[in-house]
This record gives sequence, C-alpha cells and structure tokens, in this order.
Amino acid sequence: MNKKELLVINGAGPLCGEVSISGAKNSALPILAACVLGTEEIILDGVPALKDVEIMIEVLRHLGAKVDYLDKDTVKIDSSNINTCETPYELMDKMRASFVVMGPLLSRFKKAYTKAPGGCNIGARPIDFHLKGFEALGATSRVNDEEIAIETNGELIGNEVYLDFPSVGATQNIMMAAVLADGETTIENAAKEPEIVDLASFLSKMGAKIKGAGTSTIVIKGVEKLTGTRHTIIPDRIEAASYMIAAAMTKGNVTINNVIGSHIRPVIAKLIEMGANVEELEDEDVIKVSVDSKLKPTNIQTLPYPGFPTDAQAQFMALMTICDGESKIQETVFENRFMHVEQLNKMGAAIATSGNRATIVGVDKLHGADVKATDLRAGAALVIAALVAEGETRISDIYHIDRGYSDLVEKFTKLGANIKRVEI
Repeated sequence: MNKKELLVINGAGPLCGEVSISGAKNSALPILAACVLGTEEIILDGVPALKDVEIMIEVLRHLGAKVDYLDKDTVKIDSSNINTCETPYELMDKMRASFVVMGPLLSRFKKAYTKAPGGCNIGARPIDFHLKGFEALGATSRVNDEEIAIETNGELIGNEVYLDFPSVGATQNIMMAAVLADGETTIENAAKEPEIVDLASFLSKMGAKIKGAGTSTIVIKGVEKLTGTRHTIIPDRIEAASYMIAAAMTKGNVTINNVIGSHIRPVIAKLIEMGANVEELEDEDVIKVSVDSKLKPTNIQTLPYPGFPTDAQAQFMALMTICDGESKIQETVFENRFMHVEQLNKMGAAIATSGNRATIVGVDKLHGADVKATDLRAGAALVIAALVAEGETRISDIYHIDRGYSDLVEKFTKLGANIKRVEI
C-alpha cells in the first residue's frame, strides 16, 4: 500500500530571514524539451528539483537522450542519439507541459507522436493553437482517442502564424518547430512571458536566429542545425511572488534573493497598494518585503503577461482573506481556477464566487483545518494561509505542490515557519 504524504503546518508568527529562489519551472521545462534540437552536449544550470522536471527528464531519456546530473541543479544533456519520436502516454498524462517536446521532435525528425496531455485540472488548455502552428509550417496532424500524430513529408517551411490567444505553450512549441524550418516564420500575437525570452536566449546560444521574443511579434529564420551550449535558467517569478505574499501574510520581514523585479511588477505594485513595504535592490536581484500594519483590500484581474499572473491569483486570494475590508478578483485566463475557494473557506475565509469573479471579505483570523491541494497554485495558497491560521492545518494531495516548489519545507522552515512533511 502506497503511503500518502501531508504537509502539517502550525501558525508560528512572522516569517523572517532570507530565501533564495530556484530556477523557473516554466522556463526549465521548454528548455529541456528544446535540448532535443541539439546535436552536441548541452549543460543547464539552475534546473529546479521538481516533480515536473523529473518527468521531462524521463521524457528525454525515453526518447533516447542521455541526461546526467552534475550537481543538484546542473544537468548535462546529450540528444545526439535520440531513437524514437513517440512520447509515452503515461508521461504525457502526468504533465501537460510535456507537450512542448512535440515542436522540437517535429523540427528535427519531421514527425512526433503522443496522446493528449494531462496536468492540473484548471481549465481548458487546448492543443489547437499548437497544431495550427505546426500545420502552417507544412505539417499534417491526426488527433483521435488513440494518438496525436504530427508529420511532414519534407522540410518544414517558414510561414506566418497568428495565435488567437497568446498561448505560452503554443508560442514555445511553434518557435522550436520553426528554428530548423526552411525560410522565415513570424508568430503574431505571441506570448510575451519572460520564459519565452529565456527559451529564445537558449535557442540563440545554440545557433538559432530569433528576434522579437518578449514582444507580440517573434521572427525566426531557420538554420541548418543547432549545436551545444551552456545556459542558466531564469529565476522562478511565481515562486518569488509566493514568498513575497507569504512575507506579507505573516507581517514578516523577508529578503528574497535571485529574483528579477521586472518579471513580477504587478505583484509588487499590488503589495505596495495594500500597504506592504517592498524594496528592490535591482543590481543584486534582491527584493525585501515587510509589513508593519493591517493590510488594505485591493482588486486584481488576471491577464497574460505583463498583466497580473494567473499563477499568483490563488496565493493573493489567501492574502486577501485577512485584509481589512472587501477585495475582488476577476480570473480571465483559466475558467476553473477557483478550486481553492472551498478549501480556504474551510479555514474560516469568507469568499464568494460568481462565474470568473470572486469577492473576498477580510476576517480577523483563520483557523487550521484538513484541506487538500486541488492544483499546484491552490496548494501554495493553502500553505500561505496556514502560516497565520490558529491551530494545525493538514494539507493533502501535496504532489501538486511538489510539481512547482523546490525545497518548500526547508525554505519555509529557515524563515521560521512551523511546517513539516509527514507520511500517513
């Protein structure tokens, strides 16, 4: 019988001290996938120790790549002997982001096979945008209950691709498909996230020709081959935001190292609006967060980057539960991203939802409860809420949290939290 793990947290007062942010999960995954394109050795630094990263490395090894850890966060990849173009269903089902391996496989080998991806159940994230881009480059796709097959009889041909929505995954997949295509590809209404820029930087180091990453128009000129390189993954802006919110929630004083302030500008702005003290030391990639008074309510609307990130919405909702007044959230990115509301209400929060809107009325205190992480960011929100709740909070289904937060227990413990992982 498999043992289950819980996080057990007791409210322990303000968080104080320093925490260092790991490499970005949402950057590491597509960059690991992009290693399929290289025919020489690649070394990646700042690779976070996460379940999702483990799955992507399993995908690479299944395809025939050689992957070795040089230390905890440095990985060496050799894709020169990849011998299959099929990603197994059991891996794809564990993590939706593994679908970004399809673009590199199609680009290098002219074919890619898998089944529909899984991951967090936070709403529709169709692969239609990805397939539309592949087809614009000359590929054909076949999608049914049995498989997703993408093939081309000859070379991929550069073309113009317009995305109906600035999908991060589709932008990444089409970029990677286009780097070895014949001619020039233009992606219009492309995602602008820092993780897109990081992927473009990595591909450029390998010899790709990419302009415009970080804007709505990305231009890729195909090259004959990509080589090896060494690259450092950017810091995880959502992990950074989570620790900033936790510092504010506990009225703490926390120094956050290895963080790029420009990547989380909306989070910083809203924390300041609520009354938190936020000091940026840009030359040192450091942000200090402290709170010395009751926080004020605020309203947020999630939007694609550079708007307020949907991946920080649940954590911010946790913070709003103890503000002095009424806050509102409008979720515009995913239609099923309020699953944490029921769990927070179990802890004494006063949250009501209607469609994609939530109203949060601040309460004097939260109390411990048995709750479950319904998805990755919901789990982070429950951890943050538990830090100030009276009594003990037991969080189950923490495998979701392990998908996105490296060394969470160790990092929070170092800041003074009373948190432990237990088996039942």
